[in-house]
Amino acid sequence: MKIGLAYDLKDDIQAGQDLPEDALEEYDSPEVVDAIAAGLRSLGHSTIKLGGGRQFLSKVLRTKVDFVFNIAEGRGSLRSREAQVPAVLEMLDIPYSGSDPQTLAITLDKPLAKQLVRAAGIPTPPWLLISSQEALRGLYNRDIPLPAFIKPACEGSSKGIRLASLASTTAKARSTARKLLKTYGQPVLVEQYIEGHEVTVGISGNSPPSIIAIMRVIPKKKLAPFVYSLEIKRDWRNLVEYECPAELDEKTMTRINEAALTVYQTLGCRDFSRVDFRVAADGTPYFLEVNPLPGLNPQSGDLPIMSYKMGWTYDKLVKTIFESALKRSNLCH
Repeated sequence: MKIGLAYDLKDDIQAGQDLPEDALEEYDSPEVVDAIAAGLRSLGHSTIKLGGGRQFLSKVLRTKVDFVFNIAEGRGSLRSREAQVPAVLEMLDIPYSGSDPQTLAITLDKPLAKQLVRAAGIPTPPWLLISSQEALRGLYNRDIPLPAFIKPACEGSSKGIRLASLASTTAKARSTARKLLKTYGQPVLVEQYIEGHEVTVGISGNSPPSIIAIMRVIPKKKLAPFVYSLEIKRDWRNLVEYECPAELDEKTMTRINEAALTVYQTLGCRDFSRVDFRVAADGTPYFLEVNPLPGLNPQSGDLPIMSYKMGWTYDKLVKTIFESALKRSNLCH
């Protein structure tokens, strides 16, 4: 098969002085694209780099491909940006890996995803949504769940999530929310902070999906409360330990497993995803968010790391994602 690779590179995008420092955090490096291409070629397929944005549009119209392996995060700051490439591929009737436009748009909108997951019976921390500076002024007359975690409502890759995002007072919550509204130009989620274990779950497949691994993120410095922030992720080798499989009791692991699969299926995830939880002292997993386009950086991506800890190679991870998509698309031979 001739497989196109859809992606967005940091080097292809101009950040601009008016954008936040982490504006390009979601985008990939050439090394990630090369690693995926190598994994696909090891299966006997040829690959062609389609890129993202206007370059993707031009190349996908000029180049005949049988399938697209998609890791494109989309351009701009709109909440539906991750749906851009899959929507074009569906219009052109080209099969691709990963979730469809509807799921990608829903899951990037964290409050909407939380509403749907809560309706499916999965606990999620209480939250407020602040959509404007005017709405923030009205917050003085409302209860804020404290301590509160404040983050942009429609971002990925921990954009806007810093050590300072945790607020123990209403004044700090309001000031942080005010800054994020101005910096990111989108609604802000004010979410109650759940003390407990930071856990992420890798999932693959479709009918039925299966758990790759459950991984616990443990700070090397035992400081409470722990915030798995952008600063931590950028220096993860020095600041955290990744425990995989997570060494939690059997009942708690079962609850996490069942909750993760419910989230995956409720939101319509396909082929692969990663679901994040905070697990309280009583073993209750509280849903934080799901990433249907989890980073595949072979050195630092959470999903590759947990795969390695389960004895997988990077090529096996790529093969698992790809073959799940082929089977779903009825392209297996």
